[in-house]
Amino acid sequence: MAKTKQIPNLALSEYNDIFASTTQQNNEADTHGEKIVEIPLAELHPPEFHPFHVNDDEAMERLTANIKQYGVREPGLARPRTDGGYELLAGNRRKRGCERAELPTMPVIIREMDDSEATIAMVDSNLEQREELLFSEKAWAYRVKMEALNHNGVKAEMHSVDVIVAQTGESKNQIFRLIRLTELVCTLLDKVDAKQLAFNPAVALSYLSQTEQTAVATAMENHAVTPSLSQAVRLKKLKKSGELTVELIDTVLAEVKKPSPDEPKEFVQFRQFFPPGFSQTQMEAVIIELLQEWKARDEQ
Repeated sequence: MAKTKQIPNLALSEYNDIFASTTQQNNEADTHGEKIVEIPLAELHPPEFHPFHVNDDEAMERLTANIKQYGVREPGLARPRTDGGYELLAGNRRKRGCERAELPTMPVIIREMDDSEATIAMVDSNLEQREELLFSEKAWAYRVKMEALNHNGVKAEMHSVDVIVAQTGESKNQIFRLIRLTELVCTLLDKVDAKQLAFNPAVALSYLSQTEQTAVATAMENHAVTPSLSQAVRLKKLKKSGELTVELIDTVLAEVKKPSPDEPKEFVQFRQFFPPGFSQTQMEAVIIELLQEWKARDEQ
């Protein structure tokens, strides 16, 4: 999915309005007039626009083990597709857990919804249920909410963000900065999620064109560097003045960054062993990994 693709405008609803009930019984149960039905996994398909990742990570291992022991405690939410099967709006991680647990079906509430209602259900349910979100997931979710609020009759942009502040607890400034991340090319946004590019520099780089951002990603790889905030701000200013070129991007990122005056003394002395531009966090991660390998060999 391209990070800058157009997405539909939406209207919002509360999470409790999306799921009338989460009580699961055998095969089929009445839920405030709706049915919970066991649907074959092969008939459940993810939404076309789904900014929330489904990964086979440690959290998925725990979810799979829980499903094996207790089954799916909370049904998913889906709507019929015109070409057959169902669009699974809420419960794609649970579906993956069912696949890993080798279950043939999954309990799902089937509901007739238009496109706006379907997207509301997808976004709100994921924001409610997921304990941790990647920067990209949160950025796209907030963008969707912002457009949804405006489409739903809230015309003043600042009023829209006030509603999101009340819903999420994020500050106005942070919400706008997170939404800026949706303007990044996939390569840079993936680096933000992987903590290979810090949030503040990423926001500054989002003001560059896609061609310029791609040049930044290429320079990062060529020089094994991570742009500092000062470098990213310089590139943003050069873009605004019309002076930015691909060659200048490479020149700026090829500069050897001086250690931060606040950097602990031990990291200053270790810096000589790392590529220019490695952050303290990156150095620490490598050091810990090497120490763990050393300890493991010593215990064998």
